[in-house]
Amino acid sequence: MYKALIKPLFFLLSPEKAHYMAMDLLSLVCKIPGGKWLISRLFSYQRPSLEREVFGIKFPNPVGLAAGFDKDARWIDSLDALGFGFIEIGTLTPKAQEGNPKPRLFRLPEDESLINRMGFNNQGVDAAVARLRQRKSKVIVGGNIGKNKVTPNEKAVDDYVLNFLKLFDVVDYFVVNVSSPNTPNLRALQEKEPLKELLSSLQTVNLSKPAPKPILLKIAPDLTNSQLDDVVEIVTKTGIAGIIATNTTISRDGLVTDRQKVEQIGAGGLSGKILKSRSTEVIRYLHEKTGGSIPIIGVGGISTAADAKEKLDAGASLVQVYSGFIYEGPAIVKNILKQL
Repeated sequence: MYKALIKPLFFLLSPEKAHYMAMDLLSLVCKIPGGKWLISRLFSYQRPSLEREVFGIKFPNPVGLAAGFDKDARWIDSLDALGFGFIEIGTLTPKAQEGNPKPRLFRLPEDESLINRMGFNNQGVDAAVARLRQRKSKVIVGGNIGKNKVTPNEKAVDDYVLNFLKLFDVVDYFVVNVSSPNTPNLRALQEKEPLKELLSSLQTVNLSKPAPKPILLKIAPDLTNSQLDDVVEIVTKTGIAGIIATNTTISRDGLVTDRQKVEQIGAGGLSGKILKSRSTEVIRYLHEKTGGSIPIIGVGGISTAADAKEKLDAGASLVQVYSGFIYEGPAIVKNILKQL
């Protein structure tokens, strides 16, 4: 029904408008008495065999929602009805920011992919914390954190630490995002010394808490093997809990979408099916390099159970979807879990 009727209607709208309309509709249904129960009956799938324990957290299933979909923690309770094993909010910044000018989100239907240059648009960490304190669902929530656009890289650590402290009591794990291509100079923080300083600072704060929480690093698919080696070394030395592989790519290789259309869209991070092979390569490399000692969350091009299994077989402990959710619809989690 989604692919035959609902998706074509939503695809008549701009991607960003369709996003908010779809979530408003889901939220409305979930507020109707019995609505959330019905949605959950339709789209959730629970089996003991799907449970996973990773970095000290027990996940009901291995399929999560990637950051960027619910930036401001607006829809946690509604998204919970769709059966996600965990939901990652953000990327959040200390201060609210509008992000880049619209249009900034584009569909590439021929490639089942998306290009975005959102630019960390969010209402600020305080607004998200307030919502998370009011949520009713018990779904596992990760907090994806970044820096404000106006914050120079030399002071980036301050932004990340502030986000970390404010979110600490309301999320289950953290993700350090230094790999988005849509905030100027952000990816420079992936370089060895700045990354080591950032993760060490966060881990120091984390370990000062009575019950530290897992911190993960989200990396770009565009890193070389040498840079991935540096990531492994830094993650090992700082003792953070794991890696999320991967964020969006700045590459446009392999697209079947008309080249002129892609050029007209311009800059932004590319996600979706086109990213599947590269993200799996990165996962496999990291897994083999570490002998499986560092947990990995695999994300990039997952639309089917076969895609998810590919990531898990390559060494991922958990997986996340985003673009596949747009193209496959609300049954994506159930369809993947049933076949897994």
